[in-house]
Amino acid sequence: MDLRLKGIDVPAHHFDVLIVGGGLSGICAGVTLQKNCPRKTFVILESRENIGGTWDLFRFPGIRSDSDMFTLGYSFRPWTAERSIADGDTIRNYLKDTAREYGIDRKIRFRHCVKRASWSSENAVWTIEAEHGPEKELIRFTCSFLFACSGYYSYEEGYTPAFAGRGDFTGVVVHPQKWPADLRYAGKRVVVIGSGATAITLVPELARTAARVTMLQRSPSYVVSRPYRDAIAGLFRRHLSPELTFKLIRWKNILLTIYFFGLCKRKPERAKKLIFNGVQHALGDGQDVVKHFTPRYNPWDQRMCLAPDGDLFEAINSGKADIATDEIESFTENGIKLRSGAELEADIIVTATGLNLLVLGGVRFSVDGRAVDFAKTMNYKGSMFGGVPNFASVFGYTNASWTLKCELICNYICRLLNHMDKRGFQACMPLNEDVSVKGERWLNLTSGYIQRVADKLPKQGSKLPWKLRDNYLLDALSLRTSPLDDGVMKFATRRGPV
Repeated sequence: MDLRLKGIDVPAHHFDVLIVGGGLSGICAGVTLQKNCPRKTFVILESRENIGGTWDLFRFPGIRSDSDMFTLGYSFRPWTAERSIADGDTIRNYLKDTAREYGIDRKIRFRHCVKRASWSSENAVWTIEAEHGPEKELIRFTCSFLFACSGYYSYEEGYTPAFAGRGDFTGVVVHPQKWPADLRYAGKRVVVIGSGATAITLVPELARTAARVTMLQRSPSYVVSRPYRDAIAGLFRRHLSPELTFKLIRWKNILLTIYFFGLCKRKPERAKKLIFNGVQHALGDGQDVVKHFTPRYNPWDQRMCLAPDGDLFEAINSGKADIATDEIESFTENGIKLRSGAELEADIIVTATGLNLLVLGGVRFSVDGRAVDFAKTMNYKGSMFGGVPNFASVFGYTNASWTLKCELICNYICRLLNHMDKRGFQACMPLNEDVSVKGERWLNLTSGYIQRVADKLPKQGSKLPWKLRDNYLLDALSLRTSPLDDGVMKFATRRGPV
């Protein structure tokens, strides 16, 4: 691709960096840019009316983190609350307070939904088209660097399979992504379909007031228990400063997560036994742990589910909740008929059946008039894409806190921008010229929401720097210290490619 550049007239809506998304990643990108690239102008376009992304969208009962806040929280704004596993309201307030404290809230333009992004090599700019407000007024921006921080799933609707007989059910059917604020479930019979993180979160919370809650799963997930409050953090707080406590517990949790993930991959049978024994100890002999808590896959082939303080097990032991491991034959007038012939009666059915993955927010990209098919691109250092200039995106870890990878990527992009300024470059683009590098699946998880769109996802490569390692220590070493001009990243000046 020819990256030779020419001067252009800068339009009114031009920024050095345009960030898409005002959630956890977008706020991180804004703060990092302000700190490391203080001369850069930037704007954040957020499609919704509020800060927070996921943590503002999801409002179902019990919504909480399944990562500890010492790693899900930002390194530049230490988490000081007592609970390390936080509820959704607390996380949303943390994000809003962070944005306000660093002035990022003044950089956000709400109700701007980015639809198209077009790169011009001649001018070295992206032209961004966004629809503003309910009238969908077309607003154009240009930027020198485009940074996608829009998450990985559709905000429009969650995934719900086409259940036979759904129209026959006379009760209420709700997906957690669109939880009605006025839904009353106290004293009701509730069936939660699903066995992922959302279902594991919902069941114990609903069981507090519902007449009965049944988690209906086709197959089990791995469920582990961690305390809401980190006892070591509590000890440190009595003797150390909040800042030092945060740093020490953050590193403790990073290293423990890396160790446990490695154990799951190296010795899956041992990891299975550890997890199974934990569940067996929590539930005792009165539950069929083999049937309901023994997945068909190895640990970390899909994300682990968290039950803080064993709340799911407590709800089951109390008799307020139970688990049915079976397949759905059809919805009925009064509930759900199972393949086994049993019927679950329900007043409310919750379809905690997953998300709809959306590659890069559904934005349509083009480079010099040619549409970009990201399924044909290769991911570079977990942040950029082969053949796509001056563009990066954030996709966090699937085996650890999202924020850990997010911060590494944001800091790497700032390194890259500063390097370009120092050398007088106006464009950069990773380009694979090694024929021995083979394309591989981007995400090594067997989860349904990934499998449904596997053919639309970018690839990773079989070798570095195209290979993803899912290891914070290795990624930190690479993204913080590796040469920017590595022979794979191509740069351009106004005199042409170098």
